[in-house]
Order: sequence, then C-alpha cells, then structure tokens
Amino acid sequence: MVSVDSTVCRAHQHAAGARKRGPRKPGKRTRPAQHRPDEALGRSRGGLTTKIHLAGEGGLRPLAVLVTPGQWGDAPQLIPVLERIRVPRPAGGHPRTRPDHLGGDKAYSSRRNRRYLRRRQIKHTIPEPRNQRANRLGRGSRGGRPASFDRALYKRRNEVERTVGALKQSRAVATRYDKRAYIFHGTVTLAAIRLWLRGRPGVA
Repeated sequence: MVSVDSTVCRAHQHAAGARKRGPRKPGKRTRPAQHRPDEALGRSRGGLTTKIHLAGEGGLRPLAVLVTPGQWGDAPQLIPVLERIRVPRPAGGHPRTRPDHLGGDKAYSSRRNRRYLRRRQIKHTIPEPRNQRANRLGRGSRGGRPASFDRALYKRRNEVERTVGALKQSRAVATRYDKRAYIFHGTVTLAAIRLWLRGRPGVA
C-alpha cells in the first residue's frame, strides 16, 4: 500500500532571488531580482513557501517526491507523484510503477484522479468530501455510484504523515534555504535516502 500526502515548508528569505532573466549586462540598470515562477516558491499569508508532495510506503520511507509552490493544490499533483514511483524488482526487469492500493485524504478526491486510478486498476481509499457527495447525489443516476471507502485501511494513512515528520527532522527540509527548485528537490531526496538507509548496519 502506498499513501500520498503533502507538507508546506517555509522558505527562508535567502531562498528568493533566482533571476527571471539572464546575466546582468554591464552599465545597464536592472530591476531587483525576483523569484521565478518555475522555482517552486509561492506567496501566502505566511510568506514564501514551498510544498513537498510525497508518496510513501508502509515502512515510513518515501517512494517519490515532487516540489511545487506552496499555494498549489494537492489533487492536481497526485498523478505526477504516482508517475515518479519506480520500485526495482529483485529478479530484474522493468521496475514496478503501480501500487496495489493507494491511500489519501479528501484533498485528493477528484473525478480526474479516481478515473486515472480506475484506468490503471489501482484500488484506492480516498474519502469523498461532503460537497462532492452532495453534487453526485444531486445528479441522480448520472452522478454514478458512491466511491468505496475502507475505514480500517484509511487508518494506515498515518504512515505517510509520520514519513513527512521524519523528513522534516532535517532542518534543510523543514525550512527551504536553496534558491533553485532542483537543488531543494535534491535536498529532499537526500533526506529520503537517509530514511531508507536508517537502521542498516554501519549507517548513522
């Protein structure tokens, strides 16, 4: 079973400033540097933030990570995160990319996501928000059948929440200091590797 979740990281003031344009030309006056839209920095009431989207397995270890601006929603990122999963097979061959079961909170409930999961034959436990349920019932037979929901399996979603907490024990993940998104993604990946190595002999 794979679970998905996200977490918002506060960006340090030094993380902003990756230039939108090329190098400065000598003798020309330029505008103050601003953060680029593709650098996974978003502005909210809390200031600059970055969001980490995560898919984790039951052993509290990340399988895939994705960074976006902090104000981006969770539902549109479900498919990109799942498509980053690559699990090597012990006997060789193509890596596994499809989990047996997926768990997520109601933020991931959308018709697009459920259609994608059904098409890939991935069983899922995602609660249906009240407004979506009311909309479905209001459409009558055209609204389709209610989504199945297993409360016992849903309790396992705490595994990915604990994985997020373990990742953010790294100060460089809990607060973003890197200006470039790809460098911060590498920082998160390094923290994820440490979680995979934790518990092995000779690894601190």
